[in-house]
Amino acid sequence: MVEEGTLLWEPTPEIVRNARITRFMEWLGRSGDYQDMWQWSVESPAEFWTSIWDYFAVIGDRGDGPVISGTMPGAEWFTGTAINYAANALRGDDPDRLAVIFRDEEGNRRTYTLGELRDEVGRVRAGLVRLGVGRGDRVAAYVGNVPEALVAFLATASLGAIWSSCSPDFGAPSVTDRFTQIEPKVLIAVDGYRYGGRSYDRSEVAREIAAKLPTLKATVWIAAADAVPAGANDLGWDELRAEAAEPEFEPVPFDHPLWVLYSSGTTGLPKPIVHGHGGIVLEHLKSLSFHQDLGAGDVFFWYTTTGWMMWNYLIGGLLVGCTVVLYDGSATHPETGALWRLAAEEGVTYFGTGAPYLVASMKAGLKPSGLERLRGIGSTGSPLPPEGFAWVYTDVKPDVQLGSFSGGTDVCTGFVGAVPLLPIRAGVIPCRCLGASVESFDPAGGAVIGEVGELVITRPMPSMPVMFWNDPAGDRYRESYFADYPGIWRHGDWIKILPDGGCVIYGRSDSTLNRGGVRMGTSEFYRIVERFEEIADSLVIDTGRLGQEGRLLLYVTLADGATLTDELISRLRAALRAELSPRHVPNEIRVVPGIPRTLSGKKLEVPVRKILLGTPVEQAANPDSMANPEVLRHFVPES
Repeated sequence: MVEEGTLLWEPTPEIVRNARITRFMEWLGRSGDYQDMWQWSVESPAEFWTSIWDYFAVIGDRGDGPVISGTMPGAEWFTGTAINYAANALRGDDPDRLAVIFRDEEGNRRTYTLGELRDEVGRVRAGLVRLGVGRGDRVAAYVGNVPEALVAFLATASLGAIWSSCSPDFGAPSVTDRFTQIEPKVLIAVDGYRYGGRSYDRSEVAREIAAKLPTLKATVWIAAADAVPAGANDLGWDELRAEAAEPEFEPVPFDHPLWVLYSSGTTGLPKPIVHGHGGIVLEHLKSLSFHQDLGAGDVFFWYTTTGWMMWNYLIGGLLVGCTVVLYDGSATHPETGALWRLAAEEGVTYFGTGAPYLVASMKAGLKPSGLERLRGIGSTGSPLPPEGFAWVYTDVKPDVQLGSFSGGTDVCTGFVGAVPLLPIRAGVIPCRCLGASVESFDPAGGAVIGEVGELVITRPMPSMPVMFWNDPAGDRYRESYFADYPGIWRHGDWIKILPDGGCVIYGRSDSTLNRGGVRMGTSEFYRIVERFEEIADSLVIDTGRLGQEGRLLLYVTLADGATLTDELISRLRAALRAELSPRHVPNEIRVVPGIPRTLSGKKLEVPVRKILLGTPVEQAANPDSMANPEVLRHFVPES
């Protein structure tokens, strides 16, 4: 048992001195600690975000409009600006600098220098122009985390066209739910992918998707030449990139749509979230440089797919001059340590993954080696328990900076995270990120310190959505974030902000455990349950309704060879009673073959709660948005 708040790492004077945020503060002429810097960044947003533009010498025309005008929702940034994301991602004086490393689970490897990447982008841009793609058109992609996806995105962005992608493990209905909303002109598709040692043919699924997109002018296939369909509107990737051309960059306004991301879509149509060129450039420059401490010479990896916002964040490494590592395949094939081996072989300096992978590595007893160049580890997707923090320092690397981050698709970044100036404590996120005015609100809408409350954002950020697609009046946008606190963004997470600025995330506030008036996030519960070696995964559901207490049900997936004995149940109940409260001892513990998760790995607590309260499975969750929809039927109450 590791106590929350246990000190695990402190920056040395050399780390502080050489940190990129320190150089930025010196450039600003600001003294003081990180908390002072954060306070200035949120209280003086126009000055702060202007300084980001100037410090990084962003490519673009600033114009003479105001830095910020209006308030949330609907604040406008840098009016009169002309900018292009791709121009900033592909800049640099050394065409021979290694820009991209690609690996897959079969061991295939490709690399691209900056010059080669520019050449590919120029070729694909010219191909898209031949297909009639221009400013404001949409290019959709059904692709894995392969170099062609990155090239196609940059080519799309260079034209001022709008990118949107889904991973090929998405089912056809899930993809069409997303892409039909944005009416793409071109679809880029793979004919298959490999995962966990198995090959999956997706050619029929891709054709089904294309058939349901009446606005398509062409489907571009990333496939072997003999696998490209012979339809009039089909062409192969090599045909698209056949003609050499210098990349050009269409100047667009600061808030011109760059890409469309989507909410998980577990119920109803996924929300199509639109981010702008300028907001993403500034936010990713700030976050990657000052919170991840990344720049030239770094090798940046994050385990992700093209269907998760972390892919968009990963490729932002190009903005700060990193070499980005793209990996296509399973994190645990042929064994749990596959990603650690990749990091060692490629000399990764910053290794990002989801918290469940770190916990799985811990449970597998891994002790990764060969990580001499590793300086930072990033964790996101769900709260990392204190034991996961401690494992990193005892069994991975004692001098690494572990950054647990929490944010979301909505802003394509983190609200809270790490910074090289602050220590790392078990289970605690060190700080609120620069420019993110994060507060914890009590039920009355007052800010609290040292208490669990709703995570809210009280001032605008440039990477907030510029709109939802097909939401011209902004009604759906306002309903999603601003219905509870007018003019204040409610994110939907429980957070506790400590007096020193540290933060603890407790899970989604719409899946709260409310026992006898005591509210608690589910992450505290999972930390205790999943500490048991016999438990591979778990889900806790409170069936209570407003004004009446319901049953507390714990579902567990057992580790290989384990059984749910009376003795194990007794130990689970005793631990929950002692470490949480008697109110949080479950009424029943049930074994299920799997815990339902989204395609990006988040536990689906709310849909399961709906099923337990009588909602039919097919109405509670969209199976095509799930990694394992087959497990939902195991949560249907017995009649």
